[in-house]
Amino acid sequence: MARESKRKRFPWRWVFGAAVLALLGVSASMAAQRVRHFVTTDPQFTLSRDHRNALMFEGLRYASRAKVLRVFAPDFGRSIFLTPLAARRRELLAIDWVEDASVSRIWPDRLVARIHERQPVAFVSFLSGVLLIDRSGALLDPPAQAQFAFPVLSGVRETDSAQQRRERVRTFLRVQEDMGYLAKDISELDASDPDDVRIVAQVGNRAIELLLGDTNFVRRYQNFLSHYPEIQKRSPGVKVFDLRLEDRITARE
Repeated sequence: MARESKRKRFPWRWVFGAAVLALLGVSASMAAQRVRHFVTTDPQFTLSRDHRNALMFEGLRYASRAKVLRVFAPDFGRSIFLTPLAARRRELLAIDWVEDASVSRIWPDRLVARIHERQPVAFVSFLSGVLLIDRSGALLDPPAQAQFAFPVLSGVRETDSAQQRRERVRTFLRVQEDMGYLAKDISELDASDPDDVRIVAQVGNRAIELLLGDTNFVRRYQNFLSHYPEIQKRSPGVKVFDLRLEDRITARE
């Protein structure tokens, strides 16, 4: 009988423990709600247009300041703790010059946007105008009052996909890397066919078009330079040369 009564004894300790845990959970929830109400409604956390450093940008050079400001327009006049940081970052990444970004809250009433801008490597020319292109193939509007000394990358079309543009840029960078310091001579590179690269190089005071093929770019170019004085005498009016054969340089009328 004693054993039977022991088995039927009500587990008060478990009930008491569960009640304490529930009470603690309710208390924590209420405290969290009070804290959230405080930080989202108290004026000291408001992002104000009157505060000179309320919204700060780091790394912003060529990206449109107006476009960046529009991203944060809904956040002025309310608590910084209501600003959806992840959403703001996604909106910044949609701006053409922005490659990466982060947004942080700075106690008690400031926001900081840290921006990593894209690095252009060449110009591309379309019927609609001249743009810049970065190493990933992203097209960029040239910023006002900025000067760049890049060659023109031809062979890129307005209808090309992002992948096609990346492939053109990859060819361009491969040639530049192989050419080394001599890449400074290139004013234009046609990457429409990666197996038949063409460049326009400034040799002396002339713009010479050179067919380089798909490999040994610097060796073929150096060979051309070493023979150029003789070539100029023999073919003074020719401006296109085929360097794709290792044992000869062919003038093309």
